[in-house]
Amino acid sequence: MIAGGLLSSRHPVLAHIIPIRRCNLSCSYCNEYDDFSKPVPLEVMLRRVDRLAELGTRIITISGGEPLLHPQLEAIIRQIRRRGMIAGLITNGYLLTARRIEALNEAGLEHMQISIDNVLPDDVSKKSLKVLDQKLQLLARYAIFQVNINSVLGSMMPNPEDALAVARRALELGFTSTVGILHDANGQVQALGQRQGEIFEQIMSFGKRSYSRFNAFEHDLAHGRPHAWRCRAGSRYLYICEDGLVHYCSQQRGYPGIPLEKYTREHIRHEYFTRKDCAPHCTLQCVQQIALLDNWRDPQDRPAFKPAGHLVRLQTSGRES
Repeated sequence: MIAGGLLSSRHPVLAHIIPIRRCNLSCSYCNEYDDFSKPVPLEVMLRRVDRLAELGTRIITISGGEPLLHPQLEAIIRQIRRRGMIAGLITNGYLLTARRIEALNEAGLEHMQISIDNVLPDDVSKKSLKVLDQKLQLLARYAIFQVNINSVLGSMMPNPEDALAVARRALELGFTSTVGILHDANGQVQALGQRQGEIFEQIMSFGKRSYSRFNAFEHDLAHGRPHAWRCRAGSRYLYICEDGLVHYCSQQRGYPGIPLEKYTREHIRHEYFTRKDCAPHCTLQCVQQIALLDNWRDPQDRPAFKPAGHLVRLQTSGRES
């Protein structure tokens, strides 16, 4: 994947696809879900996977909503692998069973991420270590794919020590561990407090053996500093919603808003050179990591487009890690 990304900048490296918007939880910081949407039909999802393959995409990560609610999720994963792409999954973990984990193994899943927000469930989030620890033990026993546990820090999380407990438990079980920084209620990054900053640095040190060592941008955000980088959303990174539209990312839905089947290499090239106003305070780990392939080349000389149809700004980096 890295070699292909470095050799050519004319294709997407990572795409997020949404097979269902419905979620079985209702975490208060998240506006990436509803409680009524039906699964996208399998044949539609397979066409989207095929189109992403035609565009040269290297990795597809399935997100939501809660993707485990899709009754044919494994068939989507098999198609991703059949087309020669890496298959990842972001889930809250609640619906995992030994049988489901083995089905994901058989389908060819290569990476799973679960964000755990606290030790005990509260009004902010039900994604707690107490509830999910049995699921993590099942993953440690049965999963042959890589598992990453993402903990979170920020003003909405009242107990920063919880993030440290989550990260330590992840390492005990043999998983990798990352940490995300939440936005405030206005969608803006705020510097972490002293104790939060200390915990952040400690968890980041846990991740030296994993891809989290490429999350140096979070050191700037943790201290309230804007981060200088070249966001390649809409080009090297694509977010395809349940309606099949291409967006910059989950935080900047609404533009370009072009159906995937009509998204061309010309669109990819245009967005590659387009600046994004939201980039300096972006906390999306996956977009930042993909940008490392190109931050050293090709300055962005097209002015930022400010879409009138801006729909949503997500508050957490955990969903898109």
